[in-house]
Amino acid sequence: MKSLNEECDRILAFPPGHLYDSTTGQIRRWFDPNWWSEEVIASAPLDLTLLKRKLEHSVRKRLMSEVPYGVLLSGGLDSSLIASIAVRETRKITRRKSSRSLRAPAIADMDDGNSSNDEVTVEEWGRLHSFSIGLPDMYTSGCDHLLAARDVAKFLKTKHHEYIFTIQEGLDAISDVIYHLETYDVTTVRASTPMYLLSRKIKAIGVKMVLSGEGSDEIFGGYLYFHSAPDASALHHETVKRVKNLHTSDCLRANKSTLAWGLEARVPFLDTKFLDVAMNVEPIAKMCSSEKIEKYILRKAFDTSHDPTLEPYLPDNILWRQKEQFSDGVGYSWIDSLKDEAEKKVSDEEFARKESLWPEDTPQTKEAFWYRQEFEKWFPEKACAESVVRWIPRTDWGCPSDPSGRSQKVHNEAYRK
Repeated sequence: MKSLNEECDRILAFPPGHLYDSTTGQIRRWFDPNWWSEEVIASAPLDLTLLKRKLEHSVRKRLMSEVPYGVLLSGGLDSSLIASIAVRETRKITRRKSSRSLRAPAIADMDDGNSSNDEVTVEEWGRLHSFSIGLPDMYTSGCDHLLAARDVAKFLKTKHHEYIFTIQEGLDAISDVIYHLETYDVTTVRASTPMYLLSRKIKAIGVKMVLSGEGSDEIFGGYLYFHSAPDASALHHETVKRVKNLHTSDCLRANKSTLAWGLEARVPFLDTKFLDVAMNVEPIAKMCSSEKIEKYILRKAFDTSHDPTLEPYLPDNILWRQKEQFSDGVGYSWIDSLKDEAEKKVSDEEFARKESLWPEDTPQTKEAFWYRQEFEKWFPEKACAESVVRWIPRTDWGCPSDPSGRSQKVHNEAYRK
């Protein structure tokens, strides 16, 4: 959009899965899976083995790389599963190449900042690198995101790197983040800022590609607000809608937060063959309840507790850990500080003028007002704002207007497997 700003009267995003036919002047969709239509309700019986096999194949496919790679590890289910599968696949690659050395750039440990130009053998490079980010107060703020990521890294034996950022670093980056994102959507800006800061560190040590866990929550109804879905049909329609719009939210975040620093993110959950299986599962299997945690079927597919001879993918406390949205997961004080900063930056008098400033897509909070102001510093044309797509919480399901997972009534519920 940066190249179109001040040049176009109207800006439209080219829709994913489409092509433009110059002979007819028409755009038409070529990606046409059977689950795409919101008129059709998925009906395939749940096959946990197939689900597991397709995700493993997806991760394997995305490890085709000639550059140093790693995995973003939040300590939540999605990134931890991707890391676990990647570790297994990396082991296989290492065994296949064990007869020779693999030349690859050495990796600096973020903890000590040291780097080396020595050759890295297959065995050394075969140890997957994982990356986490959080705030200094995470251990006392009621959120154990970094600790969970550390547990996963220890369990999987990855070469783990933690980056601790300060609230001020995050606040100082907001304007640049909005410039790279080209959106003022509150949820996206909140979550993108830590990812943006982490990507800079990852690229600085020589890693050029990372696997990430985007897409799982949309596919399986993993966000905590899905607990409020009135029925299976409504849940299915919402998952289809969320997957269709990933390019305006989580994929936008993953792409632009990383590529702002020249880092490539790959998302195994959005492999089309995996989607064909996961999106066609009858939605009743994805329904949450007071005794059935979100993304239950994904967790169950990788649960090996029924057979002690199998190598576990993850520890139970991670496999069955409740969903924590990334913007919450880096430390609860991050979102709280954004709200506090917005109170300082936007006066009551300014906020009272929000309808006259923006009669369309009017910001409803001071935080949203602040992001809209920053957006228009970079993209002042009306056409730019008209191109932005915001995620609106499902208040019709009785959900709170704040998109934070902490706002959902099921947050910190206990579940039985």
